[in-house]
Amino acid sequence: MRQITASQSIDISAAPDAVIGALADYAEVRPAILSSHYRDYEVISGGNGDGTVVHWILQATEKRQRDVRAEVSVTPDTVTERDANSSMVTTYTVAPSGNGSKVTATTTWNGSGGIGGFFERTFAPRALNGIQAEVLGNLKKRLEN
Repeated sequence: MRQITASQSIDISAAPDAVIGALADYAEVRPAILSSHYRDYEVISGGNGDGTVVHWILQATEKRQRDVRAEVSVTPDTVTERDANSSMVTTYTVAPSGNGSKVTATTTWNGSGGIGGFFERTFAPRALNGIQAEVLGNLKKRLEN
C-alpha cells in the first residue's frame, strides 16, 4: 500500500486564530462551508474544538463514497480529522500570511494495491483537490464577508 496525498491552499483575509476557530466549529461553521460532496453530516459529540467527533458520507465521485467518522484534534495552528473507519487523515494548517492567513488542507490515506491502486493514485487526489478547493473557498467567503 502506498500513501496517497491531496493538498490545496488558499489565502484568507482573516487572522489565524479566527480561521482556526472557524475550522474547529463543527456545529455551525463546518456544515455551512461543506460542498455538496458531503452528506448525512452530524456531530456525534462535542461540536467545537478538540475532542469533537463528527460523521459524514463523502461522495467523492458518482461511484466512490467514504463513510467518515472523524475524531478531531486542535492545536493553535492545525485542525486534524482522523477517520476512525480508515487510514484517512485530513489536516488544516493555518499560518500567518501578509494581513491574513494561508490555509492548507492536506488529506492522506493508504491506497489500494494493484491496478485499482494505480487508478486511485492517479485520479483520487485530483478529485479530492477539487473538493478541498470548494470547502476552502466557502470558508474564505464566510470569513471575509
